[in-house]
Formats: sequence, structure tokens, C-alpha cells
Amino acid sequence: MLPTKKINRKKQRYYWSAGLRFTSTLCIFVVLMVLLALASQAAKVSWSDKPLNRTIQPVTSNTAVDMVPDSKSVRCTQAQKAAGVGLCALSLTTGKYKVGLKLEEFTGVQEKTGYKQNIRILMHYPIGYKGKMPGIIFLSGAGTGSATGAFQDQAYYFASAGFLAATIDKPVWHTTPITRDYPSMARVYNEAIGMMRKFPGVDPDAIGVHCDSESGWIEPYILDMDHNIAFQILASPMLFEPKRAMAFVGAQDFSIIGANPGYQSMVRKVFSIDFPGLGLPDGDCNPFNSRSFSIPTFLAYGSKDVMTSQVDGMTKIMEMAQAAGNENFVLRDYPFADHILRIGDGAAGDTTLADHYLQETLAWSAGMVLGYRQTAPKVAGHEIYQSIGLPVIHSDPVGMWYAIVIHVLLILFIIATAVYSLVVLGYKIAALAKRSKRPVAFAGNFAKDILFAAIASFVALWLFVAAVTQIIVRVAFLAWGAAPKIGGMVYWSWYVIQAACVVVVWTWSMVLTTLLETMALKGWLRGKKKPKTQRQVEFLENRTHFLAASKMGVGYIIILAVTMLLVLLVLAFWGLFLY
Repeated sequence: MLPTKKINRKKQRYYWSAGLRFTSTLCIFVVLMVLLALASQAAKVSWSDKPLNRTIQPVTSNTAVDMVPDSKSVRCTQAQKAAGVGLCALSLTTGKYKVGLKLEEFTGVQEKTGYKQNIRILMHYPIGYKGKMPGIIFLSGAGTGSATGAFQDQAYYFASAGFLAATIDKPVWHTTPITRDYPSMARVYNEAIGMMRKFPGVDPDAIGVHCDSESGWIEPYILDMDHNIAFQILASPMLFEPKRAMAFVGAQDFSIIGANPGYQSMVRKVFSIDFPGLGLPDGDCNPFNSRSFSIPTFLAYGSKDVMTSQVDGMTKIMEMAQAAGNENFVLRDYPFADHILRIGDGAAGDTTLADHYLQETLAWSAGMVLGYRQTAPKVAGHEIYQSIGLPVIHSDPVGMWYAIVIHVLLILFIIATAVYSLVVLGYKIAALAKRSKRPVAFAGNFAKDILFAAIASFVALWLFVAAVTQIIVRVAFLAWGAAPKIGGMVYWSWYVIQAACVVVVWTWSMVLTTLLETMALKGWLRGKKKPKTQRQVEFLENRTHFLAASKMGVGYIIILAVTMLLVLLVLAFWGLFLY
């Protein structure tokens, strides 16, 4: 009997030939790429961003408001003005009165939950005002505006002209920007308006509201509750359902900074979520009705505002105001101003209100209270521009829950992988201390293949997260009024990540090929009853060809495999396999 030929481990590391391994890897690679491309296609969300590049051309670039009395206006003689009789004590310009401050407090209750919040309201009042005092309350936009922090310059400006100007803590309770309770917030604000009406010398029928940004969603609820609001000033208001409005912001801003179309498609997925299904009914709320613009309305946008759909917004107000029989509306677009009418870089904290905005809103508000008529054009200022159409979005509950499940599982398995890796590292250090060369987790060729696949998977995921983070940072600075940084990494990184995904799938294919090779080596692909070949027997003597060196190694393989699969599913969900 001839002696068994000893295996040369250095020259013959694999049971399969190089050609067979390559063919197997290539076939698996093609199948995986097709499956992942189908997964990306299934998760694709489409919407129309047309019409594009619309404008409204104002009659004049002069934003001034011209308020003149008519037959229905408050008539004031010189003696009445001097004596400060009734509303005759009011001025259309600032600086007539010194300003006093009075801080009051009350408890704001969230109706749905019963949560309570101490609400402060800071009254700015004109000292020495003898007549009937009009009022205005300033409502904060996104964030957590406070009674003593927000709108102090504007409140002082109005109070020195004869208004009772109130600033108020924003009632947020335990809500977040995506779980706001607008009806409850409106009730708190309306309670504050009731307190203003009780302030000594105030005309209860001459209270107006100034809304910034997010509070544009709250104002319609206030008008439904209180039919005695005299006027409203809307500064960069949100005028459509929150989900549509924020989808527009994301789509437009991603486009402005030159993000790759692949990243832009992510906005569609994010805002196709089923808000009510997540217990967020305000995401789809539409508070606007026939009363929303039935009172005198001053709408103001900034030409650099990248967060509002200005053409659609102005068109909506004109149509709804006219449908309500209200011709008393003013639409202004201020040059160089960004969101909420500020000029400068908000990220640096160096901003001022747009030129003439304070003077014109004060003159208009005082004119409304006095019953004056505005003779300047209704639409004036900078050319109103909107780059894309307001998207029409359809909720995708199935896609939403699929996305939630795979993302949550990925986070959990990344944590599990990290913990398990530390345990394996501890065992490896202990083995080295004992000068043992026995593998503690993986064995043979499989160790190299799965390690390479794991590294490639996490690198691709890291590149994706880093790129998305960079985009979010750019959009945030853009929203704060900074000059947009266009293109660069936020464009070409998409293709780099797609290339990294190809590498990940190829390394995965190598792992599966090694798995199939091991199954063939052990005879699992030939059937249990068939005897092993001589070559199989010889290779089985080589312990390095087994997948794992211990039960701990088997567990590590399973955790890594599931984690890498989830990485691929997450990347496929975001469209990285659509080439």
C-alpha cells in the first residue's frame, strides 16, 4: 500500500481550486447584487418636485406700507392726540413712550396628558399712556423661546409706540420638535391673550399676534378659539401640513448644497413615514380653514429663506384671504433676509432684523388698529422665488416599519458585536499569555475571509454615516443664513460608498464560498451515505480548514453574519444599490 501523500499547507491552502473558488464567488456575488438591487428598488419612493423655478414678480421693490385714514378710521383732533384720548395716544412710529416691564406667570396645561408647565409672560407697556392701549403678543418658532429672551427688541419697539407688547415662554411640556401638541399650545397662548386684555388700559378688541415660523401652525387654532384677534403678522410662517413643509425644506436644501441625487432621494423616504402610525398626528395636521386669513394679515418672507415654499405660501394666503372676503393683506419679501427675517449668519449669533421690517410692521399694525387703509401695493419687495414644487407625499406604513426594524436591529447587533469582540479579545490575550497558538474564534481560511468582510461592511457604513452627517451640518448652516457650500464631498461620496458596497458584497461572496467549500470538504454536499474521498480525508486532517475553533467562535460567526446582513439591508434601503 502506497503511503499517503502529505498535504503542503503553504502551497495547497484550499480544498477547491482557484478557478472553482472564483466561479463560485462570482455567481454568489451576482445573485447578492441582484437581490440587494431589488431591495433598493422596492424601498424607492417617488414624488414630483414640479413645477420648478417659479417666481412672483412684485409691483415694486419698495417694501414700505402707506397707511392713510378713511371714512371708517379713528379720527383724532390735535387736542385728542395731545391728551392721549382713546387710540389717539398711539403712534405709527417708535420712541414716543418710555417702556416699563411687568412679569406675570400662570400654569399652562397640556390637555392630552395633564402635564403642567410654569409659563411666564413679560408685558412691555408704554409708561404714561393715557388712552386705550392696543396689544401684540410674539410667538416663538422652532426651539424653546423664553419670555425674557426672544423678541425683546421687537417688543420694546412696539411698546414705545403705545402697544402692550407681550413675550411669552413657549409651552413645550415634554414634547420634542416632532411631538408638538399645537392645539394645547394654542390654548396656552390664548390664555395669555386673555391676560393681556385684563391689563389696565388695554383695548380688548385691539390685540394682534406676531408668529414666527413654526407658530404659523399654531395661529389658526388660536383664531378658531378667539374671534376677536385684530390682526396677524406672519414672519416666515409654515403654511402647509408639517410633513409636506419639512419635506420641501429637506428636498430644496439638499439640492441647494449640491448633494448627490442619491442623498436627495433619502428625503422622500424619511417623509413618507406614517406619522399617525407612530402616534404623531400633528405631522399630517392641516389647521388652516376659512378663518385662518379672514383678518388683516401681514406676511413677510426673506429672499434668502431656504425653509419656506414662498410662491406656494403667498398664493395660498391670497386665495384663502380673498375667499374669506378679506382684501386687507400685505405680502412682503425682504432682500438679503433669511428665515424669520434676519440678516447675517445665525450660526455665529450675529444677526439683525431685515431693514425696515420693524418700522413697517409697526406702522401697519398701528394702522390696522386705527382703521387706516393701506395704499401701497399688496405685494412688494424682492422677487419671490421657489426652486421646486411643494411635494405631494403618500405615507408608506409598510416601508416605515421595515426601516424601523432593520435600523433598530442593526444598532443592537453592532452593540452585540462590539461586546462579543471585547470578549474574544480577552480570550486571545489570555491565550497569548499562555503562549498558545490555537485559534480562539475563527479557524483557517474562514478567519481571513470573514474578518475582511466585517471590516469592509463597517467601513461602508461609516462612510455613509459620515456623508449624511456632513450634509446635515451643511443644511443647518444654510438654514442659519450662512453662504451655501456647494458640491464636493456631499456629491462624490455617494459613488465612493456605492463602490464600497460592491467590495462588501464581494467579500461576503468570498465568505459564502468558503462556507460552501467547507461543506463540500465535510461531504455535506455529497450526502451522508456516500464515503469521503481520499482527498477529503487528507484535508480533514488539517484542522485549519474548519470554520470555528470553539463554540464561542460559532457564536461570533453568527453575530457577525447577522450584523453584516443588516448593514447591507440598511444600505439597500437607502438606495445604495441603485446604479
